[in-house]
Amino acid sequence: MNGALLSVKDLSVVFPERGKRFFRHGDCVRALESVSFELARGETLSVVGESGSGKTTLLRSLLGLIPPTGGSVELYGRSFQSMTDLERVRARRGCGYVLQDPYGALPPTLTVTGAVTEPWNIVRGHSGREAGIAKARELLDELKLPESLWGERARYSLSGGQRQRVAVARALILDPELLLCDEPTAMQDVSTRAEVLEVLNRRVRAGMSMVLVTHDLLLARRAAKRAIVLHKGRIIESGDTATLLERPSHSYTKALLAALPRLQPL
Repeated sequence: MNGALLSVKDLSVVFPERGKRFFRHGDCVRALESVSFELARGETLSVVGESGSGKTTLLRSLLGLIPPTGGSVELYGRSFQSMTDLERVRARRGCGYVLQDPYGALPPTLTVTGAVTEPWNIVRGHSGREAGIAKARELLDELKLPESLWGERARYSLSGGQRQRVAVARALILDPELLLCDEPTAMQDVSTRAEVLEVLNRRVRAGMSMVLVTHDLLLARRAAKRAIVLHKGRIIESGDTATLLERPSHSYTKALLAALPRLQPL
């Protein structure tokens, strides 16, 4: 794929077994093994797999938060390994990250508006504070979070689903070129799940790229034309999302589909 925004080549991540500080032969957990894919500008890639398949490790590796044991991650045509610390910080400013845990993702002392505007204030300074507040309010309104909650403390006054929407707004406020989403709708009901996904899809149609991690195969199909299936840190299937879900070739993907009540046509 020419001109890829993100290029992942043979990415491997190995951790010591829990409770062990150093590696010995066999004392390791292979979280990712030889993962390769590319992501174009304005494209969404769904990453599907059950808990423990390596999805969150993959997202953190894409931002250089977990150093690879092998392989490389190139963002904007440069690998994180070749960047200086300052260059890594600048590269990450073009990325948004929606964490899986909305309870730990938001600053406990800030209001909803304050939590959304915090990245803006860090990057752009308090001189643009009013513009940041205005943009935060636009995002919160777009994500259908009631205005009555905007002045409440984000971590203590909101439900899990509401916190997820605040986390999405926080990740979008700097207009990222690349958005990494870790189960961003897991705590939403059916109606708000569709609303959040449409907010994200509008950004993708405007040119943003997105990697969306989910265990929900239906969400993966609605979010992206292309998907990869992770199992024990390896890509076992990849390609057109509809084809993967309608005619899976691997037994693991078939088992994921079998766990669904029914795969409804879109």
